[in-house]
Amino acid sequence: MGVYIENLQDKVDIKDEIIKLMNESIEIIMENENFADEYNIDVMIVDNEKIREINSEYRDIDKPTDVLSFPIVDMYDGEIKSSLGDIDKDEGAIILGDIIISIEKAMEQALEYGHSLEREMIFLLTHGVYHLLGYDHDNEEREKKMLEKQNTVLNKMGLKRACKSYEE
Repeated sequence: MGVYIENLQDKVDIKDEIIKLMNESIEIIMENENFADEYNIDVMIVDNEKIREINSEYRDIDKPTDVLSFPIVDMYDGEIKSSLGDIDKDEGAIILGDIIISIEKAMEQALEYGHSLEREMIFLLTHGVYHLLGYDHDNEEREKKMLEKQNTVLNKMGLKRACKSYEE
């Protein structure tokens, strides 16, 4: 397994505890999904300006967002449809894709929702990982399923939300 987390911003000090929680959350997701193959996931922590640039370039939305996911493997609800060409030949691992998280947006949202930065970062990360695994929120049923999966991970990690929201 390869989870590569890069801090590409200098506005917020990223504590080791957040990195540890990020790795733990991905392990829990993959275990819950019974994903037995070796895999690689790249996670980049950026500032609002960088995520705005990426959002503009890839989605034609010229504003910052909290998290972006770029799946590489063709998956639907946790099932691989095709992994042709998505193998890291050196490691023999499936390259699932990239996740980009704005630390500034995570901080704003943590304050807005009344919980810790750690909880918000793990919420955004789990959201991104489930997108890499082919889950989506393109209709009400799929959104409910995806949010339930995210909340299962957050609850298992003891990262509960302080107040009611769209995700509970």
